[in-house]
Amino acid sequence: MSWTGVILDMSEVRFVMGPDETMRPSPYLRRDILRHTGSTMKTERPVDNDHVLYHHRTQGKAVEGVHIRGVIGGMRAKGLSVDVLSLPGADPYAPDRAISPTVQTTALAKLVSALPEPLFEAVEFAYNFIVAWRVWRYLGRRPDTRFIYERYSMYLFATTLIARWMNKPIFIEVNDSAFVERVRPLFFAGLARAVERWVLRRATGLIFVSTRFQDIVAQRCPGMAPAIVSPNAADIDQFSFSASQRASVRERYGFDGAVVCGYLGAFVPWHAIDSFVEKVADRLAEAPRLKLLLVGDGATFAKVAAFVSERGLADRIVLAGRVRHSEVPELLAAMDLAILPSAGSYTSPVKLFEFMACGVAPVAPDLDPICEVLESGRTGWLFPTGDLDAAVDVVIARSAEPDRLREVGDAAREYIRAERQWVNNVEQLLAFSRSLHEERGYAAGEAAISRV
Repeated sequence: MSWTGVILDMSEVRFVMGPDETMRPSPYLRRDILRHTGSTMKTERPVDNDHVLYHHRTQGKAVEGVHIRGVIGGMRAKGLSVDVLSLPGADPYAPDRAISPTVQTTALAKLVSALPEPLFEAVEFAYNFIVAWRVWRYLGRRPDTRFIYERYSMYLFATTLIARWMNKPIFIEVNDSAFVERVRPLFFAGLARAVERWVLRRATGLIFVSTRFQDIVAQRCPGMAPAIVSPNAADIDQFSFSASQRASVRERYGFDGAVVCGYLGAFVPWHAIDSFVEKVADRLAEAPRLKLLLVGDGATFAKVAAFVSERGLADRIVLAGRVRHSEVPELLAAMDLAILPSAGSYTSPVKLFEFMACGVAPVAPDLDPICEVLESGRTGWLFPTGDLDAAVDVVIARSAEPDRLREVGDAAREYIRAERQWVNNVEQLLAFSRSLHEERGYAAGEAAISRV
């Protein structure tokens, strides 16, 4: 009999749910945790047992994993006990690997992603039957669950259905939508939109990453549930470094005496890092101390690498390639400013917050979601969206002002420390929960909301 694939993340000890309804240690369970608990089956929970189920249908890799771990970590910091239910084999807490966002992590994921679009969407829809069974069985075993937090995926309605049936509040984090342009266009677009409207109108509450995204969806889905805007975040503790650590990584890459402009993310056409490199290369002579550190890979990486080689710019443009997320803070420590050549018109780039958390002043397009969190001239600089010549102008000009870069970088880090850590997002969620409870009188979740 096969495993159900339910992954439960209890405090710092992870388990999987077996077919015999018993809890078994995950293969990712650390030996030091086993020694600490004294038993492979023992785990400590907060005294108040304020319990939350986090459900997602992603592979839990790359930026998805960063966001999932961030939200769960914020919940735990507020005293909540969180269990995670996900796709079989999708564990955002698995050992850190340098995973490309465009690469599938399991054989099953590779097979499904290669299906023709109609079949791919049919599989997504059919997965609701599995989700319904898992969530129903889980809530049957854990009737003390206070609320469900779900990262929305296309065609996913079963969690909301079961939550309503079992009278459990459910909060939907909306990161994808059938109402926006997608990299993989929908074949059954009408069905996807109907499902999404059904879910968004029946959830307890919704969480969007930007006001722009909320407005787009609200226009196409009148009568949707109450919503809040909660941009992405970063934890200061994960992006702190000493002067000696900064000096060490800069020495390793040959950055002594240089002003380093960094990039972090996928090398894909819509991020425009290839176009930015081509434009800035022609003007490097204007800024003799300026060097670039580009971190990531993807479809346009080979193009950028070939361009750098052909132009003989290997000493000015360093390509670090794909790295583990745990290695990102070290690379950010080498940077003085960072460039985001492009971004989604409604998205909230995680890398923007990671730059700021590390005290690296970002240069970014003036898209609405970025303007919500970046104050030009104080915590970074903005340029007109799509105008890469203007972006290069800013980078060239600021590279001659190291003291100003430090001042803006420090202000950006302070903003993250005070307002945009993951625990801040969870505090906003809990306040939202309390307000809905007061308005609607939800019985479920009352104890958790009042105690946190």
